[in-house]
Formats: sequence, structure tokens, C-alpha cells
Amino acid sequence: MNLSSDKAAQATRIVEELRSAGYFAYLAGGCVRDLLLGREPADYDVTTSATPEKVMRLFPQTYAVGAQFGVVLVPVLRDSAEGDKDNYAIEVATFRSDGVYSDGRHPDEVQFSKDAQTDVQRRDFTINGLLLDPISGEVLDYVGGREDLDRRTIRAIGDARQRFAEDKLRMLRAVRFAARFGYTIEDQTFTAIRELAAQIHQVSRERVRDEILKMLTEGRARRAFELLDETRLLEQVLPEIKKMQGVQQPPQFHPEGDVWVHTLMLLEGLQANCSKTLALGVLLHDVGKPPTFRVAPDRIRFDQHAEVGTKMAEEICQRFRLSNDETEQVCALVANHMRFGAVHRMKDSTLKRFFRLPNFEEHLELHRLDSLSSHRDLDNYNFAREKLANIPPEQVRPKPLISGDDLIEAGYKPGPQFKELLTAVEDAQLEGTISTREEALALIEHIGRSGDRSIR
Repeated sequence: MNLSSDKAAQATRIVEELRSAGYFAYLAGGCVRDLLLGREPADYDVTTSATPEKVMRLFPQTYAVGAQFGVVLVPVLRDSAEGDKDNYAIEVATFRSDGVYSDGRHPDEVQFSKDAQTDVQRRDFTINGLLLDPISGEVLDYVGGREDLDRRTIRAIGDARQRFAEDKLRMLRAVRFAARFGYTIEDQTFTAIRELAAQIHQVSRERVRDEILKMLTEGRARRAFELLDETRLLEQVLPEIKKMQGVQQPPQFHPEGDVWVHTLMLLEGLQANCSKTLALGVLLHDVGKPPTFRVAPDRIRFDQHAEVGTKMAEEICQRFRLSNDETEQVCALVANHMRFGAVHRMKDSTLKRFFRLPNFEEHLELHRLDSLSSHRDLDNYNFAREKLANIPPEQVRPKPLISGDDLIEAGYKPGPQFKELLTAVEDAQLEGTISTREEALALIEHIGRSGDRSIR
């Protein structure tokens, strides 16, 4: 195991100081699992026999985030020259056993313990119940976690129904871990999830959202959503996606199958660590197809599915408490995903405005995945990408030739027509037919002579 990283060294230092003060202390949880798998942990957690008060005495800068549950954070402050962005904290939790979880997330009471074996019994899955002595390298396994790592199995510690009753989010976490590592979910654990799936609504939408976003961006999104479906969680957390199943598509455009299969194929193409807005755009791009499905005389059609899907995507984003900016981008991806079919026919002005959509690279990637998961024709994608690469940025977003003040000076009254006139000038500029202020004013004069003169 590699404990040479800065975070590993800092966690080991905390363990050593706790040991020197006469307490038991180990690395615990996901960091031990990742180290055994040869992965670099994102974070390191410490578990100890020292109570929160004693931990805070040992580390004066420690601050409590859940001291009533035995959890405090020990900050690691970097030199000022390195900047605050390098600061982080190591979580230190006291050995404990938990009482009843009335709220489905936190125990009503905890009993601090001196026994590490008692502590691991309250954790979620065996692969997360391992302890590591970072000084000797010894792994303490009281729950069969190492065997389950070897078996590539996600298994709840103890009684699965009880573990999930304590925190319903663990059902989603089981799915995420199984997908992320390519593991299977042990039978009793799997059965408990299916039986308790409807209780996931007791978990806050923010916590559900965070797990779904992790599933989408950890590199195994397709498997995660297949498992969500198999465990009956999909119909609970995203019923709109469940409704894609069995919705047939015109085979000449979608030989791969129904909307569900098509969406799974796009999810399979998502790269690990992609943006969450792209991932959600991929998941939701055809969410409007089930409610717009109809069989026309010529073929299956989904009239205005992008428009309907955009409204549905907005509702889903709001349900998951996404930020306004994130919601706007996801909705833009859904709203514009069909426009690539017309890129060859677009006027230069229309194409350039299309390229001006925020984060246009995400629109391109969604279209690429959409094409590869259906007809596999990348002609529109390649055309748009080549055009975007060859048009200088100043031509995509040129400096305006005139402003509203110029229109007022030319004798026009402020009003809705201003936008129409300025848009006409910008269109001509984007088309390359005008390039100077004088030409813009001449165009305005021409429009005024041939159009409605009441705007003056």
C-alpha cells in the first residue's frame, strides 16, 4: 500500500499523536478500501478510542462538525505561500455504537466505545468496514471486507434491512459502489434494497442528487442505471427515465432499440469526471419522447419532444435542487440537441449564433454520443466541429457595429423595434455582408425606407 501522499502522511501523523497520548487509532473506511485496491483515496478518515473532547484538546485547531456523533475535523493548514486552496481536513471519529435512527439518517443517541470491533459494526458495507494501522501496515478486518473485495461483492454489514433502515441513502450508495468497482450486490443486500426502495423518499433530495451525480460522472454510468432499475430505485428517484422503457423509435434512425436502450448507450459513452451538466444533458436529452410518442402513417414520431423534454428537464433539475446556472445549461442541452441535424443548411449568422451557446463543447459532445448511440453518422458533428475550429472567435462574437444610441441619433424611437434592427445588423455582420459602422447605418436606413416608418 502506498501511504506516501501528503494526505496519507497527515492522517498517519494524527494516528501517531493519538497513539502517543494513549489512545487506539486507525485509518478507516473508504481510504482503506481504496488503498487495498491500489487506488489513491480522495480523503483519509481516522477512527479512535479518544472522545471528541480529548481529540479537540490534542489538536487545538480542531472544529466539531458532528461532535454529538463523535465526529470532528482536524484541519491541515498549508504554508501561506501555497494558498488557502491547499488546505484540507482529516475527519476523526470516535469508536461508537449507534442507537435507533428515527430520522433515517442520524442515530437518536450514540454510545462511545473503546472497542474498534464494535465501531465497525455500525458502518454500511463490509468493504468500507476495514481498519488500517498505517504504522505497521496491519489491516483489521472484523466483517469479512477483504474477502468481499476479493469476491468483488457489495455486502451490508450485519442485517441489510437494519443498515438501510438507519440511512436509506445507503441503498443508492450500494448501487454506486457496485457500478463504480464493477462488483455485484450480495443477494440479501440486493433483496433488502428492492423491498425498501420506496423508502428512498425519506432521504433529502440534495443527498439523492449527489449520489445520482456521482453515478453519472464516475465512469460507469450505464451500469449504475441498470442497477438502479434492477433494484427498483429508478422508478422512485427518476420515474421519467423509467418511462423510457419500451418506447419504440423509428428503426431507420434508431436501429439500437427503444429510448431506454438508446439512453443507456449514451451513458456508456460518458467519460469519468465529465461535467455534471453534460451527464445530466445526456441522461435527459430524450426525456420528452415518452409523452410525445405517436405512430404516424409514415413512421414513429416524437413531435416537439425537445421542447417538452426541456420543461421536464427543468422540473427534474429543480426537484434535485440544482443551481440556476446548472439548470439553465442542462435545459439548453436538451432544447438544442436536435439542431445539429440542420447545421449544413444554416446561414452563417444562424450557425455562429449556435456556436455562441454557453459551453458549446458540451453540446458537441452530447451530439457525438447521440449519433454514436443511434445511426452512427458523425457527418453533422464533424462539420460543426470543423467550422467551429476554423472560424476566428472574433467572427463568432464580433464587436457590435452600432448601438441603440446610434439608432436614436438616426431618428428612431426606443422600443421593441430596436432589438429587431440591431439583430438585422448583427445578422448581416455575421453573414459577412457588412463590416463597418457606415455600412450598418446604411442598412438601417434601407430597412427604414422599405419598412414601417412609424418606428421613427
